[in-house]
Amino acid sequence: MDDAPVEIAAADPRWPALFAAERDAIAAVLAPWLVGPPEHIGSTAVPGLAAKPVIDIMAPVTSLDASSGAIAAAAQLQYAYAPYQAETMHWFCKPGPQHRTHHLHLVPIGSPLWRDRLAFRDALRSDAGLRDAYAALKQRLALAHRHDRDAYTAAKGPFVAQVLIRAGLASADGPMSPRSPPR
Repeated sequence: MDDAPVEIAAADPRWPALFAAERDAIAAVLAPWLVGPPEHIGSTAVPGLAAKPVIDIMAPVTSLDASSGAIAAAAQLQYAYAPYQAETMHWFCKPGPQHRTHHLHLVPIGSPLWRDRLAFRDALRSDAGLRDAYAALKQRLALAHRHDRDAYTAAKGPFVAQVLIRAGLASADGPMSPRSPPR
């Protein structure tokens, strides 16, 4: 099955509300597995940042083993499970790979991936110059890797790594992992 192409859209002021509505639905359906509130991550979580128009949501779980039942439960919300980075998260897209409106990442709370994704989001939120540099990079990479989400994501890795290193937060496994799910 073909994946949706990488396309970057101008920042949309509706993204936070779309996240909030989905957060509430996820919290209700996945309550038995969650250990805190879902977080809005990725570029749609950064005001003013151009992004693929897909809401990324990271929800905290105790462990991947303990949250395996959430995989079937997420289907109630039209999330399709994909085994990307199965050793670090449960990853889903909604409604499917060809047309995506949301990504859901079930991630162990306190893990390097959990920490890095929040730190990167917060760095972009707090620094307009950094946000603008990231937006320009994403636009260039979207043109170069329009039909290869893995290459697009991997090519952002050095930028993400530098942001996390400057913040003193780069994990031993590498920032957000260069093979993170397509975003």
